[in-house]
Amino acid sequence: MNNISTENNNGFDPLDMNNYKIEKLPKRSKSKVESFLAILGGPLAIITFILIYFVLKPDFLQSINADLLGDYARSIFDLKGSAEFSKMNIAMMAIFAAGVILWMTEAIPNYLTSLIIIISLVLTGVLSEKDAYAQLGHKVMWLNIMSFVLASMLVKTGLAKRFALWFIVHFGKKSSSIFLSFLLINVVLSAFISATTAKAAILLPIFMVIAAIYGARGGDKKNNFGRNIVLQNLFYINIGASGFLTGSGANLLAAALITGATGVDIYFTDWMRGNFLVAIILMFLGYIIAVRVFFPLKKEERLPQIPGGMERLKEELGKLGKMDFQEIKSALLFISILALWATDKFHGISPTAVAFIGAIIALTPRIGILKWNDVDIPWHLMLFSAGAYTLGAGFKVTDLPSLSVNAIFDSLGLGLQTPFWVLYLSLTFAMAFSALIFQSKTMRTMIFIPIAIGVAQRFGFDVISLALPVAFLIEHVYMLPFNSKPAALLYETDQYSLTDTFKFGLTMLTVGWIVNIIMGETWYRYLDITPDGIFGIF
Repeated sequence: MNNISTENNNGFDPLDMNNYKIEKLPKRSKSKVESFLAILGGPLAIITFILIYFVLKPDFLQSINADLLGDYARSIFDLKGSAEFSKMNIAMMAIFAAGVILWMTEAIPNYLTSLIIIISLVLTGVLSEKDAYAQLGHKVMWLNIMSFVLASMLVKTGLAKRFALWFIVHFGKKSSSIFLSFLLINVVLSAFISATTAKAAILLPIFMVIAAIYGARGGDKKNNFGRNIVLQNLFYINIGASGFLTGSGANLLAAALITGATGVDIYFTDWMRGNFLVAIILMFLGYIIAVRVFFPLKKEERLPQIPGGMERLKEELGKLGKMDFQEIKSALLFISILALWATDKFHGISPTAVAFIGAIIALTPRIGILKWNDVDIPWHLMLFSAGAYTLGAGFKVTDLPSLSVNAIFDSLGLGLQTPFWVLYLSLTFAMAFSALIFQSKTMRTMIFIPIAIGVAQRFGFDVISLALPVAFLIEHVYMLPFNSKPAALLYETDQYSLTDTFKFGLTMLTVGWIVNIIMGETWYRYLDITPDGIFGIF
């Protein structure tokens, strides 16, 4: 390795991976627009709540037809009575609207917004204390917790770092191969890790060191290499997760909602057959569009700017030495977990239960791999998710999504003879482009999957034909910093601007929607997800 010092005057070594741990990322300064929205968010949320709850009281929520409700909501309607049920729905809409404003403007921390939502649903009588507080124990929450246990095992043993470094050192010989290497790394990690934030935390130090090697230091030293490597990883982290049922808790939640409505189980293999190919196609398209259209590399950006930089990565890999017994155990445990997930159709053990078993083995004294103190669980993210799940519980009790859908379709005069393709285009568009508004993919799942189910039931179509293609769009949460936890985390690297992420993200969102439409007529049709000839294109 060259003896040229890579430290600046402040003693900061841009090639030291320890400098890019999540807890060491500098707090990013808000832009003038972001600061204005943060100031506006609190008062706007309060005014919105007051207007909906006390003044507007939407008409379609004041005279509810019980025949339009789902079974669970109808039982609440019969128990509470029409007047009380209407009041619950108005409160639900007011809390939801105010919560979305707070999440979008980040007027207060996201976890605090979730806590406010939870207690508001209790105080307004939408949910009982038991139902509201129980959401922290939702099975998908447990999957997230167990996934962070398993991800911590990968971090402690160095197995994930070894794999990523080995791949980059052997195949990242030039800028283009570096980007493609991270594409493949994300595909592999997506199969094993059920938390996109955990993937981001594992990969961030590695691609930040590579960004520094190619002269991208963030701030006023941004360049297209830095924009590419961070934004492409953000895209890969999310879209890679879309190829697997266990890719994120939101995927599992969607499958559970569909199963609850149809009685048909959605297995790991079903989801993978349906969307893994789509995920791979989109990831390659994302790579091409990023480097060819939005962030083409100048000649000097294709070459390392720090002499001996790539040697540092080899040195980091060398420090890991040969694989030890703990790493081997970690690898075997993860392969076993993946095998159980992939064969769930045969043994019937849920992905959450499989993750539970894996975490227990990993934590067992003497035969395990890590201790509880080694586990890094971001509880503020767990509280944020709990708020989103509590909103979902409120939607289930009030059936607000279905009531809203019926009101919209009635106002538009769409009868029961509406063609399938109109519904397919409308629902997939709504799910995809809701990322412009909504804070959480979990919340989007809880809103749009029930809507897709309700629309399919209203118009007499198979629930899976609409709900599953909508579910395949859940992971398109990379356009704006508030779209997902990895988006918020990687925005803090300051390697790209809000304009950069918006133009690339909006383009890929549009491409993703178009690919979903094409698959609806071809691949999904071949798999009997969508009916024959839905668009009359092929």
